[in-house]
Amino acid sequence: MGVEDPGRRFGLGATSEVMPSTTWKGHITFGLVSIPIKLYAAARKERVEFHQIHKVCQTRLQRPLYCPHCDRQVDNSEVMKGYEYEKGRYLLIDKEEIEKMKPETGGTMEISEFVDLSEIDPLYYETSYLAVPDKSGEKPYRLLVETLEQTNKAAIATFVMYQRSYLVVIRPRTHGLTLHTMYFANEIREVTEYGQQDGEVNKQELKLAKELISNLSGHFQPEQYHDKYQDQLRALVEAKLKGKQAPVTAERKPAPVINMMEALKKSLAEQERTRRSAKESRQKIRKKAS
Repeated sequence: MGVEDPGRRFGLGATSEVMPSTTWKGHITFGLVSIPIKLYAAARKERVEFHQIHKVCQTRLQRPLYCPHCDRQVDNSEVMKGYEYEKGRYLLIDKEEIEKMKPETGGTMEISEFVDLSEIDPLYYETSYLAVPDKSGEKPYRLLVETLEQTNKAAIATFVMYQRSYLVVIRPRTHGLTLHTMYFANEIREVTEYGQQDGEVNKQELKLAKELISNLSGHFQPEQYHDKYQDQLRALVEAKLKGKQAPVTAERKPAPVINMMEALKKSLAEQERTRRSAKESRQKIRKKAS
């Protein structure tokens, strides 16, 4: 029997593909067209998670239901829902009353309209899913994909999943349908100070800022970006599993606050130095290769 690599249990090092589970099954409908589909979560968070451990016996601690007024733990049978209508005052509602209000889980995702995707503020997006057709629905699925691609449209639909109503946008992506559940309009917050900043920008500052942005412009490549903090946590766990010293992360000090024009000029100068250094490195590599 081989020795298990403890890092694998923590999602460290080499990883194996895990078959995603179906989140929802049903039909997309528009007009008289019905497309049987399955939904799969399009993304998932990758986080190093820590649990609360009892220092004495190294047992994972559980969170009990505790009532500070009665000063004791309570059983699930003693728990009911409460809506806080004033600070510290609750309207009590039975679980049965809430159950009666829950929508029945349906198998239909009905498209109500088609819109230009550019009209939807990304602020409304919540969770992403990949829609995959059943065998019998491949042709109408392909029809909807190609129609949306050629018209540059996205579909707005509603459906029920896990006894909750959802608003979704359905858009074509890499020759398939991607769905995004959306926040409802009343769930979008407003902040009074947002967009109300004072201060005039002069032409020279604007010119330098545009030049800086132009130098930093490129095409979005998500694989270039990763969570450095999570990388550091994984390195810490890996080191401790192997009995090694935890890696030391250099502290990054914030840049001092200086004049706006001076900051822009220094940023452009730093870009130029970086560009020259990269060019010199490429030239050295070519010389070694020739």
